[in-house]
Amino acid sequence: MNSKDFFTTEQKQQIVDAIGEAELNTSGEIRVHIDTKCKTKNPIDRAVQIFNKLEMHKTDLQNGVLIYLSVLDRKFAIIGDEGIDKKVPDDFWNNTKNLMIDHFKKGEMVIGLTEGIKLAGLQLKEFFPYQADDVDELPDKISFG
Repeated sequence: MNSKDFFTTEQKQQIVDAIGEAELNTSGEIRVHIDTKCKTKNPIDRAVQIFNKLEMHKTDLQNGVLIYLSVLDRKFAIIGDEGIDKKVPDDFWNNTKNLMIDHFKKGEMVIGLTEGIKLAGLQLKEFFPYQADDVDELPDKISFG
């Protein structure tokens, strides 16, 4: 199975819509990447590779977030850029991860992703509120490996 085929066109649009909705709360930039299988032992390592490949570190406030999902081996990671890591507590992503895991365990992949994306946007709002002159620096789309 190709990672692009895991979700239907409608499901992909739901995920993209969730990114747009989340970014209404924050100047943070959220991306989602989906692999069929994780190409490293640790999904965080793979997420870092993708983060760099997508040049997510090039936002003005270094406030990019990548939600990485590896479908067949059931791994995922959430990573934020340096600007986020400097401001938030170490356990900042735990609520988002736990919410997503609860849905993933029930086979609710799209709900897990969309709810996790929305929660990430709400959490980022405290540290990176949406500004009236905010520019969408990264495309609101899913990338595939």
